[in-house]
Amino acid sequence: MSEDCDSTAGPLWTQIAERAEEQGTTAVAICAELESALSEWPPEEAAEYRAELDMGPAGLERLVHAGYRLLDLLTFFTATGTNVVRAWTLRRGQTAYDAAGKVHTDMQRGFIRAEVIAYSDLMSAGDFGVARERGLVRVEGRDYIVADGDILHIRFSPPR
Repeated sequence: MSEDCDSTAGPLWTQIAERAEEQGTTAVAICAELESALSEWPPEEAAEYRAELDMGPAGLERLVHAGYRLLDLLTFFTATGTNVVRAWTLRRGQTAYDAAGKVHTDMQRGFIRAEVIAYSDLMSAGDFGVARERGLVRVEGRDYIVADGDILHIRFSPPR
C-alpha cells in the first residue's frame, strides 16, 4: 500500500479484494513503509501506535495468519516440562498421532497417548499443575483431531 496506508479505499484494492473473495480467500493490505518503521520501535510503543491508528496486529502477523488459513494449517505446541516450548505446524484435521510424527518419527512409532490442554485453558489456569487440578488436561488417543493452539505432551514408548 502507499505511504498514507489509505489505499484500501481505492479501485485497485477493491479489485484485489473482490478477486480474493471469488477465489475463497482473503487479501491482506500492508503498508510496507510504515510496517518497516514500526519494526524498529520498541514493541510496546509500536503496539500503542497501531492501536491509535486502528491498524490491528502487525502486517507480518496478519500475512502469516492469512497464509495459514489459505493453506489450512494450524499450530500446536509441545512442552518438555521445563521452560522449553516449541510450536509445530499441522494440517487442519490431522490427529495426535500425526502430531507425534511431526515432533519425531520415534514418537509416532511408539505413540501411547497425548495429554492435551487448550492454550486458553492453560493461560486461565496459570500453570500445568493448576490446570491438572481443575481437570483441564485431558488424555487423548491417536485419533484425536488436534485443534489450533493445543498444547500436547506426547507419551510414547521408545522403539528398541
